[in-house]
Amino acid sequence: MPEVIVFDLYGVIARTQTDEAKQQIVELAGVQGEGFWEAYWACRPAYDAGQESGQYWAAVADRLGARFADVPALIDADLASWCHVDPQMVAVVHELADRGRTLGLLSNIIEELVPIWETRHGEWLRRFTALTYSCRIGVAKPDRRAYEICAERMGVAPGDVLFFDDNEVNVVAARDAGMSAELFTSPEQVRTLTA
Repeated sequence: MPEVIVFDLYGVIARTQTDEAKQQIVELAGVQGEGFWEAYWACRPAYDAGQESGQYWAAVADRLGARFADVPALIDADLASWCHVDPQMVAVVHELADRGRTLGLLSNIIEELVPIWETRHGEWLRRFTALTYSCRIGVAKPDRRAYEICAERMGVAPGDVLFFDDNEVNVVAARDAGMSAELFTSPEQVRTLTA
C-alpha cells in the first residue's frame, strides 16, 4: 500500500483545455491551424520553468513569424483555459488524505496560474504536503531534477513515491528518477492502486 502519492495536475486532477477555450485563443492570436499549437507547445517548456508571460508570447509569435495584436487578452484567455478541475479526482484527493496518505503535487505550470489555483482551489490543495511547481523550481518535467526536488520537498526518497501523470514521457522519466509511476487513466485506477 503506497503511503506517498504524487500527482500531476493537468490531465489528472485538473482538466485540460476545452475545444472552445482553444478556439478563443486561436481567434485572439489570429493564426489558425496546427502551426499555432506547434509553436504554443514548443515554446512552453521555458514558460513552465518560470519565463515571463510576455516573453513567452513573443517567442510564440517569433516562431510563427506573426505579430499578436492583443497579448494581454491572449494571456487572460490562456490562463482561463487552465483553471478547471475534475471533481471526481478532487474527491480522490480528499479520500487519500483522510486515510492518512502523504500527498504531493508535481506540476508543469506557469507562475501566473499558481495564485489562481491557490485562491480558487486552496481548500483541497491544502491536503498536499508539498506543492512542487515547475515555474518555482526552474525545471519542468520530464527533467529528472523536477522529480528529485519533489521527493526532497516531501522528505522522502524518489523510491518511496507512487506518481501519476497523464503523459507517458513524464511517467518514464519518473521511473528513471526512481519513482514508481503510472500513466493516469481514471479516478478508479488511482483508488485501485492506492488501496
